[in-house]
Amino acid sequence: MLYCEILQIQEEEPKMIERVQKTLANAGFCSRRKAEELIIAGKVRVNGKVIHIGDKADIEKDEIIANGTKITKQRKIYVMLNKPVGYETTLSPDVKKNVSTLITIKERVFPIGRLDKNSAGLLLLTNDGDFANKVMHPRYETEKTYVVKLDKAINRGDVDILKRGIKLRDGFVNAKLNLLTKDRLEVIIHEGRKWIVKRMFFKLGYYVQELVRIKIDGLKLDVQPGKWRFLTKTEVEMLKK
Repeated sequence: MLYCEILQIQEEEPKMIERVQKTLANAGFCSRRKAEELIIAGKVRVNGKVIHIGDKADIEKDEIIANGTKITKQRKIYVMLNKPVGYETTLSPDVKKNVSTLITIKERVFPIGRLDKNSAGLLLLTNDGDFANKVMHPRYETEKTYVVKLDKAINRGDVDILKRGIKLRDGFVNAKLNLLTKDRLEVIIHEGRKWIVKRMFFKLGYYVQELVRIKIDGLKLDVQPGKWRFLTKTEVEMLKK
């Protein structure tokens, strides 16, 4: 069966009946990957029965229990946070300075992608798994824009190398670059691999001293460090396209 035919069949199914790992992600309980881990571990039940990967349910009609918690449908939340340096992109209560401590809402939202502890800037959080996948997955080529401060001036030859593309241990990556000063650049990529920007420069002998994400596609960071706001309906629709 062709991929496009599979998609068509999926679209014709009743909207609320979906794979349980997707339901857990869309309910903001956890990421889809974590949901799959819980299902494999036998910690998810639908109407009292332990389920398996690929099983489906209707959140409006079925009782879904994940790791002892009853899953209910939530309103969709979309948040822009300006993550400060020193905060970790995690929801773990074991990490004192985690990004969830900066957001004062009752709904549970999870980060889309990551910014490491020493990086700052635009971080999106949501309880909408489909939206998160659209922003994060490389196949959608969602552009992320960063301002990077290096430990020394970059030469033009290395700028050209990065524009053409550079091979890292986990694959090839290229970037759009704008030189702001001799040691500060604007970097635009659609990759989301761990430490991808820092590794690009390190491969050529540069150390990234500061990294701030300022934009995701057409969405610009417009709140102060440590502050957050809800996305507008227009902004959400823009990022879904």
